[in-house]
Amino acid sequence: MKIIDGFVLRPLGEEFLVIGEGISQINFNKMVSLNSSAAYLWQHVEGKEFTVADLADLLTDAYEVDAERALKDAETLAAKWIEAGIVSE
Repeated sequence: MKIIDGFVLRPLGEEFLVIGEGISQINFNKMVSLNSSAAYLWQHVEGKEFTVADLADLLTDAYEVDAERALKDAETLAAKWIEAGIVSE
């Protein structure tokens, strides 16, 4: 997977927004709100190829979560990012 070029993470109070920047990404249906842990993952994979396992590893490194739970959460998040069109498979 990889974050699609043109999408950037911006802070908004206690949350974060992923928004498209540039003419090719102007689509207000693709503004996605992220909590701090999802934003952490975004920041660590931005500009890189990554897998669900990579996301899960980042979660277990940064948070007190077991590997099974981290993998489930990473799968859910990756699916949402793909569905929103901000990450390519």
